[in-house]
Amino acid sequence: MAVIESTREAVFGIRKDIAAAVLSGGFSLALLLGAFAFQYIGGLAPCEMCIWQRWPHGAAILLGLGAALLSLNRVLSSETARALTWAAVAAIAISGAIGVFHAGVEWKLWPGPAECTGVGYVPGRDDFKPLQIVRCDEAQWRLFGISLAGYNAIFSFVVAALASRLLAKTSA
Repeated sequence: MAVIESTREAVFGIRKDIAAAVLSGGFSLALLLGAFAFQYIGGLAPCEMCIWQRWPHGAAILLGLGAALLSLNRVLSSETARALTWAAVAAIAISGAIGVFHAGVEWKLWPGPAECTGVGYVPGRDDFKPLQIVRCDEAQWRLFGISLAGYNAIFSFVVAALASRLLAKTSA
């Protein structure tokens, strides 16, 4: 079995645990860059729950790509790199779960947080003028009926499953 694994590594040049780490970190990087493109190029300001979905992807970038780089440079043991990659996969799944919750709020299946479902008040101002906030319960963009939160959930769960499968194959 070791001969087959070393042959596969020689032919394809990458171990499955490293591939899972790069997939996890690279996917989260791509998704976060896409979110920033929608924000800064497309003009879609993120709501509070959109920001919540970004934090786990930031963690997955650090954990996944960090584990891959440090393992390839033999700074981390294979077991430690695998543990960090599992943490990256968990972060991606958490972002996906937040995306499901957010999409449910957008579809009015359940209530969202009060912070992003109304107007705000600026303390100390005598003249009350409502402060416009980006609402969490109204999707700013949809494609085929699915919002960005929905796509984040779908893509995050698919990549988490793929990376988990790669990691599970290296545990034997």
